[in-house]
Amino acid sequence: MGSKSETVIPLFGILDVTGEVIMMWVILAVAAVLSILATRNMKERPGKFQNMIETGIEALDNFFSGIIGKKHSRKYFFFLGSLFIFIIFANYSGLIPGVGLTKYLKAPTSSLSTTLGLGVASFLFLQIAGLAHGAKHYFKRFVSPMFFMLPLLVLDEFIKPASLALRLFGNVFGEETVTHELYSLLPIGVPVIMMVLSLLFCAIQAVVFTMLVSIYLEEGLE
Repeated sequence: MGSKSETVIPLFGILDVTGEVIMMWVILAVAAVLSILATRNMKERPGKFQNMIETGIEALDNFFSGIIGKKHSRKYFFFLGSLFIFIIFANYSGLIPGVGLTKYLKAPTSSLSTTLGLGVASFLFLQIAGLAHGAKHYFKRFVSPMFFMLPLLVLDEFIKPASLALRLFGNVFGEETVTHELYSLLPIGVPVIMMVLSLLFCAIQAVVFTMLVSIYLEEGLE
């Protein structure tokens, strides 16, 4: 838990596969299977599984609508919803027994490389969404209210993904490290309490990350 990433499958020393990458593949496979099962035989009167999935999607849509409005929520849900689902799955994967104890399976968000990747993806999404909304509006916001604000506003745009990545990594890494150390000191009782609290912390981190991306998106579209 919280240890340095180790190479599991070496690929020319450039694209080495680590335990975090393997877990990402597992998460993507699980998400793909759930999506197929939920949509392959949709009914007007949904069963329990379809109803559960629809309830979750509706809750996410309402969450994003409260920040960026219904119209933009529906338009950008493909990214925001996918981001939330991946992060919460990645966070909870660290609670699976055995994950983090070997180099073969590690929670993706416990690695700074993963959270930086999410930060960069969010940065690119925000720039593309801003430009698509209107190039004139996109560039104008960097010189408003005064032209001399340009360097600061450009710098702020690059700081946003870094802060997102460091915040998510720091919280997940810290939570895993504390749980691991408590297990070493008091193997009975206290680690169980930390794992229960982790169920809440993992969800909060996914909410905070996507909420901030939504707020940045709203600022770029207003």
